[in-house]
Amino acid sequence: MEIDRQIQALKDRLSYTRDIFGNREDDNIRLLTAKLSELLVKEESLPGSVLVEEVARLEDFFDFSERKLDLELTPMDRVRIVRHPQRVCLKDILENVYDNYTEIGGQGEYNIDPSMLIARAYFTRRVGDKVLNQMVMVIGQEKGHGEAYRNGGSVKPWGNAKALHYMKVAETENIPVHTFVFTPGAYPVEDWPGAAQQIARNLYEMAGLRVPVISVFSEGGSGGAEAVGLGDRRIMLSHGYYSVISPEGAAAIEGGLRGGDRATPELIEKCARQLGITADDNLANGYVDKVLREPPLGARAYHYEFFRELRRELIQATNEAVSEVKSMKLYRAMVVRGSRTDDAESIYMRWNLSQSALNRLVERRQRKFLAMSRHARLDGTGIAKRAVTVTKGAVDATHSFLRYDLIGKPKKRLDAMFEELGAEAHLLRHKVLMPLKRALDKSFPGVNGKETKADEAVRDKLTQLSSPEEGAYLVGNGWAWSSPRSQEDRTISCPNARIHHCPDLWVPDLFGDFAGVCPHCGHHFPMEYRWYLENVFNYAVSREFNRELESINPLGYEQFDGKLDKAKEKTGLKSACITFDSVIDGVEAVVAVFCAPFRGGSVGAAEGEKFIRAAARAKRKRRPFIAYVHGTAGIRIQEGVNGVIQMPRCTIAVRRYIDAGGLYLVLYDTNSYAGPVASFLGCSPYQFAVQSSNIGFAGPGVITETTGMTVAPDYHRCYHALSRGHIHGIWDRREVKKNLHQSLLTMGGRNLYYR
Repeated sequence: MEIDRQIQALKDRLSYTRDIFGNREDDNIRLLTAKLSELLVKEESLPGSVLVEEVARLEDFFDFSERKLDLELTPMDRVRIVRHPQRVCLKDILENVYDNYTEIGGQGEYNIDPSMLIARAYFTRRVGDKVLNQMVMVIGQEKGHGEAYRNGGSVKPWGNAKALHYMKVAETENIPVHTFVFTPGAYPVEDWPGAAQQIARNLYEMAGLRVPVISVFSEGGSGGAEAVGLGDRRIMLSHGYYSVISPEGAAAIEGGLRGGDRATPELIEKCARQLGITADDNLANGYVDKVLREPPLGARAYHYEFFRELRRELIQATNEAVSEVKSMKLYRAMVVRGSRTDDAESIYMRWNLSQSALNRLVERRQRKFLAMSRHARLDGTGIAKRAVTVTKGAVDATHSFLRYDLIGKPKKRLDAMFEELGAEAHLLRHKVLMPLKRALDKSFPGVNGKETKADEAVRDKLTQLSSPEEGAYLVGNGWAWSSPRSQEDRTISCPNARIHHCPDLWVPDLFGDFAGVCPHCGHHFPMEYRWYLENVFNYAVSREFNRELESINPLGYEQFDGKLDKAKEKTGLKSACITFDSVIDGVEAVVAVFCAPFRGGSVGAAEGEKFIRAAARAKRKRRPFIAYVHGTAGIRIQEGVNGVIQMPRCTIAVRRYIDAGGLYLVLYDTNSYAGPVASFLGCSPYQFAVQSSNIGFAGPGVITETTGMTVAPDYHRCYHALSRGHIHGIWDRREVKKNLHQSLLTMGGRNLYYR
C-alpha cells in the first residue's frame, strides 16, 4: 500500500512539472517521463524489496531533476506555479505554521466571502518554566487547492470589508496582524461597498493601523494585493510574483486585442519578463524586505521544512518590527537585529506595544513607503533649485508654526473665551432689560412699535423668494478659455436626441458659450483639461511646482520610450500630473490634476511623487488639497510594481495630510478607473463627479473577461457611484468653480485658517 502511494506521488510530481513548463519541450522532463514509464512497466514483475529500491532511486532522481529544472524557470513559469492547485495555500499555512487557530468571521458568501480567510492564531513559546501563547490575527486570500467556490482568491468588496474589520479588532486588542497575499486581483464588481472604494478604505486604514503588520506575498495581483499588503515587513516567497497586472492582461493591452482574441504564448512570456514581477526583481527594487526560498519548483502541502522556515521567518519579522520601536533598547533588541532566522524561536519578545511605541511604528511604516520608487522617475531639478525649494519649504513650515501654532492657537483660545463671555453677557442683558423694554412698550406704544428701514430689509430678505446669484455660472463670452473645437463651423447631435428630442447643436455655441453642455438635456460632452485649469483653477496666474519630475521607462519596457516621448511631445507635459498653487475666489489651495491626454492619465512613479509632494506642501502651508481627475486609466502597466507601489505611497501621503487637519477633496471627470480610484482618490472623505463621468475599478471588458458577467452600458456612470455612496454629489460643469468654493467654505479639517 505504501509503495502504491509513493508511485502515485511520483505521477503527481511529473504532472505538476509538465503543467509548470506548459508546452515547452525539455530533456529533463522527457527523461523523467521515460524513467517513470519504465518503472510502471516493470512494477508487476519486480520483487517487493527490489521495487522499493527502484522507487527510492527514482525519487532521488526526481529531486535532482527538479533542482535542475528550478534553475531554468522563467517569470511566466513562476506565474503558473502560484496558480497551480497543488500550490501551498493559506489553510496549509495555518495548519503547519501556527500552533493553533480558530477561523472567524463566518463562512457564507455575504459574511466574509470564501476567498478571504480570517483566523485568530497563536505561536506557543517556552520562556523558562512558563509556556506562553503569542496571539496574532491572520488575514489573507484563500485559493484552496482548486476549490471553485473560493473564486481563485479574487476577493469581493465585502470580503475586503471584513478583513478591515478584523484588522481594527486586532488594533483594539493590541496584537500583530499577519497578512498573506494569494490573489490574482480583486473581484471587479461595483456592488456595495464597491471594489475600488473598499480597497481604498483598507489602504487608508492600514496606513495608520496601530499594530505591527507582517505581509507575506505569494501571488500579488495589483489592487487585490494592496488591500492587505501594506505592512511593516514584507516577505515574498521565491517562486511568487507581485505585479501591476497579469502577464495575459499586459499581452492583451500590448497586442491591442479585441473581441475575445487571445494573445500568443510568446507575447505573454515576453510581457511576464518585461514587467519585473519575480521575487528577486521586487527585492532589488526595494518593494519587499526579504525573499523566502522555497523548495525546487515551489512549495506544496507536503514540504514541511518550508513551513518550519516560514514560521521562523514570521517570528523573526514580528520581533524586528516590535524591537525597532520599543522605547527601551534592550539586549534582546540587539540580538534580534543581528540574529539569523534560525535563532528566532529561541528569542522571546512581547508583541504588545505602548501607545508611544505604536506611534513610532506607524511613523516608520509611513516613511518606509514614502521613500520607495525614487529610482523609477527622473528629477530634472538642478542642485541650486533644490536648495531653494528646501529653503522655501523650511520658511513655509516656520511661518505656519509661528502664525497658526505659536500665535494662532492662543488667539483662538482667547477668541473662544471672549465669545463665551459675550454670549453670557448677552443672555444676562436680555433677562435684565427685557422686563424694562416690555414696560416701555406698554407706556409708549407709538415710539417703540415703529419699524425701521433696516428692519424692513431684514423682513424682505426672509419673506421674499430667493433668486440665483449673479455669476453663479458664466455664459456667453465669460469663459477665460474656450475649447479649440469652438472654431469648427458645423453642427453636432446630442447622444440623448432620440430620448429627449434635443435639437442639433452648433459646435461654436456648444464648446464655446455652453461649455460642452447640451442646453436641452444637460448632457456633458468631454472637455479638455485646459478648460478646467483656466476657468476653474485660474492656472494662468497660478504657480506650478515640481514641473521637472518626469516619467521614464524604469523597466526598459520594449518600445515604451518612444510612446513616452510621443506623449510628452503631444501634450507638452513631462508626466500625467500637474501640481500648482491656486486661488479659488479668494481661497488659496494646492491642486493636483491628472491629465487624460498623457497616456490616459495613468499613474507611475513620477505622477505618484508629484502627488505626494503636493500633499506635503498643502500640509506645510495649511491649505486645502484638491485632486481634479480629468481622467485616469489606472496604474501605468509598463512601470510594473514601480507603478502599483504608488497606491500605498500616495494613500499614506493623504492620510498624513488629513491626520494633520487638512481638507482633501476629489473631483472626477470623464473616465476614472482602477488603482488610483482604489487608493489615494477613493479614500477621500469628500468625493464629487462632473456629470457624464464614469467611475469604477475595472472597465466593462475586464469585468466580462474575469467574471463572465456582461454589465449594463451605464454600469460605471457617476449616478451609480452616487447611489452606493462612493461619491457625494454630481456637479454641472458650469458650476464647478462655484461648488468648489462653497465646499471649501463648508467642509474639511481643523487646520483651515482661511475661514
